[in-house]
Amino acid sequence: QLQLVESGGGLVQPGGSLRLSCAASGSTLNYYAIAWFRQAPGKEREGLSCISQSSGITKYADSVKGRFFISRDNAKNTVYLQMNSLKPEDTAVYYCASASFCFSFGSTGFNSWGQGTQVTVSS
Repeated sequence: QLQLVESGGGLVQPGGSLRLSCAASGSTLNYYAIAWFRQAPGKEREGLSCISQSSGITKYADSVKGRFFISRDNAKNTVYLQMNSLKPEDTAVYYCASASFCFSFGSTGFNSWGQGTQVTVSS
């Protein structure tokens, strides 16, 4: 069964950058589309980006388009989320999740989730 582990979170100043990693084990990552979500305290979970199995399809939420970039290295069983021009409102726990397709972010099709990594944007 696919297991996902996020890493790379931390404290960063506004305008800074972070790269999150989503490492897979238990199965071959290239069978799955992978999406990134986040959840801030008191807010609903928000879908951010998704990448298809072969990287041919990527999609982004409007809130991060042009600042966040998703990529994958199937040989390393890892998906990345490069986050640039970070803002305080980007503070949240970030999760990756797998699916058979890049469904809409509100779909129940995302079935394996990591434990999350905290990102805090503050001066």
